[in-house]
Amino acid sequence: MFGITRQAYYQYFWRANDCLIEEELLIQKVNAIRQRQPMIGTRKLYGMLQAFMIEHQIKMGRDALFDLLSQHGLLVRRRNRKTKTTFSSHWLRKYPNLIKDIEPIKPNQIWASDITYLETNEGFVYLSLITDTYSRKIMGYHIADNLLAISSVEALKMALKSLPQKVDKLIHHSDRGIQYCSHEYVTLLQDYGLQISMTQNGNPLENAIAERVNGILKDEFLAKIIIKNLSHAQGLLREIIEIYNKERPHMSVGLLTPEQAHQMEGKLERYWKNYYTNKGCKPMAGLSI
Repeated sequence: MFGITRQAYYQYFWRANDCLIEEELLIQKVNAIRQRQPMIGTRKLYGMLQAFMIEHQIKMGRDALFDLLSQHGLLVRRRNRKTKTTFSSHWLRKYPNLIKDIEPIKPNQIWASDITYLETNEGFVYLSLITDTYSRKIMGYHIADNLLAISSVEALKMALKSLPQKVDKLIHHSDRGIQYCSHEYVTLLQDYGLQISMTQNGNPLENAIAERVNGILKDEFLAKIIIKNLSHAQGLLREIIEIYNKERPHMSVGLLTPEQAHQMEGKLERYWKNYYTNKGCKPMAGLSI
């Protein structure tokens, strides 16, 4: 009567039922990934889901995945937080910026160091990180309940242990904080033949990769965790950095994990872009990538 065959009528409902099953499978997989990486963004999720979708013959584009996660309240947003951890008004020697126009083409060419804070039930603790700017791999870290230079020195010692031998022309880049200008820290860098590079002002873009890694750990892994104390934070960081290095893909290194990228050489493909409007250069409201 309506120009629709019996077969077409039933096929419509079969397709709708198939879509519901596919969506439920994807939601279950996303929730499984988020168990270990609670705040990972949708663009990275889409890359991580490719093998799963092929295995289950699911066809879904990135925008459709955004819509699906939005319907189920699974999109994530960044939180803006700021606590000062850099004190650069000191008399110790400061070094020039050596990496301003350098793009690394292999691992262990440039390391970026920074300190960030974590809030616990017993007060703040401070995390010192050293990241390889080529692979985004965290090479060394140390967490303490103070901002003394010894914590940064311990992170550096861990990173140096990863080197097969002393390397030539490895640049260590940091802000001009007193920890990185201290005698102990500078002497350790010089003993291993590392070149010393520092930011020239307070602009975080001069140490952007280190700042980005700080944000990933805090916003994607720790945002929903209540940290009890320093000991609890130390245990969490061991597990989180293991996941970050070996499981989390980076759009800036061809959707490889940092561990995979650290085995590569040559220019790595980038899948990210800056989401800015043409006027005013204001970032578009949106989601973590």
